[in-house]
Amino acid sequence: MKLPILAAVLALAGGAALAQPVESNPPTRTILCLDVSGRSEPAICKVAPSRLDLREDICLCSVGMRVETPVCARGEKPPAESAQFERVRRLASRDGSLIGDLYEGRRMCLAPRRP
Repeated sequence: MKLPILAAVLALAGGAALAQPVESNPPTRTILCLDVSGRSEPAICKVAPSRLDLREDICLCSVGMRVETPVCARGEKPPAESAQFERVRRLASRDGSLIGDLYEGRRMCLAPRRP
């Protein structure tokens, strides 16, 4: 009887660890999925059914490593995808985050999500 309860508690704790922090709207960071070469893979995100609330409740990666990434500010463009950029991004993402990382003097950010 205690084993199913323990399993349920551990499952809930694991889900809480994957949840993203609640922050401002529009968000200043998001999740990027990277494969072993540094190439971007699509993230599966649960979002609010609203065109006004751009925050993401949770994002999961079915392929690749989950990396926290800054969202580009208004007027800022993400670096262009290239083989060199993918190599640099893979090395920079080893700590699980691209926040604060630069490529050719520009932030490694993602374009904001548009509903």
